[in-house]
Amino acid sequence: MSQHVSENSLDVKDIEQQPKERGKRFTLNGAVWSLQVLFGFFFAGSGFGKVLLYDGALYAAAPRAVAWYAAVPQSLIVFIGICEVLGGVGLILPAMTGVKPKLTPLAAVGLALTMVLAAGFHIMRGEYALVPANLLLGGVAAFIAVGRWRLRPVAPAIITTSRALKSFAVLIALALLVFVPTWYTMTNVQF
Repeated sequence: MSQHVSENSLDVKDIEQQPKERGKRFTLNGAVWSLQVLFGFFFAGSGFGKVLLYDGALYAAAPRAVAWYAAVPQSLIVFIGICEVLGGVGLILPAMTGVKPKLTPLAAVGLALTMVLAAGFHIMRGEYALVPANLLLGGVAAFIAVGRWRLRPVAPAIITTSRALKSFAVLIALALLVFVPTWYTMTNVQF
């Protein structure tokens, strides 16, 4: 009986200390989640801008804002955009819902590969100033892939109402904070 009481008192002590430690503690899982959300939104937004170039008038005006667009067929830019949007969403939603969480590191690998190919493309064109950004983005995507594949994988889970609502909230946030402003800017601002 006394052993039971001492275990309970340790549990209470540990519980009292946990909130203090949580606020001060930097975790690998927290870092990977932060990068997933930040870069998920970034890639989804960047990709959505490319998807909008399916419009011939936008595609014709785009090289004035981004020089390399003139060297790439319209269909390839749109395809890259679709891959980036899906990759950006894939960095967040599968891990958040627990439904097929292995898709998150796969999305990160796909984005890392996209950035390596983009760096090679810019090197071939002599656009060396763009290469560091591609390598940084690819490196972060690779870190997310390793983080979710090996270091801090997310276990598969049954989707719950709470997880579904969080996922819808992320999609709404993407729409309001990324897709709508990108669409508005690209359709209403002259390059």
